[in-house]
Amino acid sequence: MGEFSIWHWLIVLLIVIMIFGTKKLKNMGSDLGEAVRGFKQGMKETDAPAEKTAETDAAATASTPPPQVTASAKSPLGTRAEQAEDIAFKAK
Repeated sequence: MGEFSIWHWLIVLLIVIMIFGTKKLKNMGSDLGEAVRGFKQGMKETDAPAEKTAETDAAATASTPPPQVTASAKSPLGTRAEQAEDIAFKAK
């Protein structure tokens, strides 16, 4: 029990053929093949632009120097000390 022999699979195949018929199974098989083919083609098409984009990004990054960060740049909220001071002032 729990194991399927070749006879089990043949009986299942016979029942499926009787329910759907050979023409319907043939159409389903060809539709499935076309779907797989379309999926593979779509994957190739999406991979090609991604590779081109990666190459252009790498070239652009290599030619552009990184931006300079200055010490005088502050966040819009200020430092933690300034935030704590503002909270203490508002609490009074």
